Amino acid sequence: MAKQIVVNTGPLIAFERMGCLDVIGALPFQYLYPQEVKSEISAGVQKGYPSIAPSWIECRALSTNPTPFGVVGLDVGETAVIQLALELSIPAVAIDEWKGRRMALALGLKVTGSLGLLAKAKQYGLIPALKPFIKKAELTGIRYHPELVAALLREIGE
Repeated sequence: MAKQIVVNTGPLIAFERMGCLDVIGALPFQYLYPQEVKSEISAGVQKGYPSIAPSWIECRALSTNPTPFGVVGLDVGETAVIQLALELSIPAVAIDEWKGRRMALALGLKVTGSLGLLAKAKQYGLIPALKPFIKKAELTGIRYHPELVAALLREIGE
């Protein structure tokens, strides 16, 4: 069975804006997201944002209502992503937002984000370089910390 990853809204939006949804879907992972993330994307569509519904991701419902992680500043999507990973014993999540990443790490989950998955795509030979995707992200309003970008580019040899 492929490694499973529960994905939050932020990385999905980043992948759509960078035009790399198909690239991410070609990685050897099984992607899941909670209904709450699907609802956030649907709310965005109602406001005029593009629909993000790749065929490679599976929507799953939480077995219970979202837990109160939100009291520490997480939105409902981040909370549900972490909870779904814990409920299904999936060790990895894809979250770009700092607070969500910290909470997931504190709860023992492995954390990646949109750039981490794109780096995997380069390692698997699905893309020749990461820099063009980072540029496209910046042009579409997505910002990554410059130190994070520099460290990742050094790590993958760009």
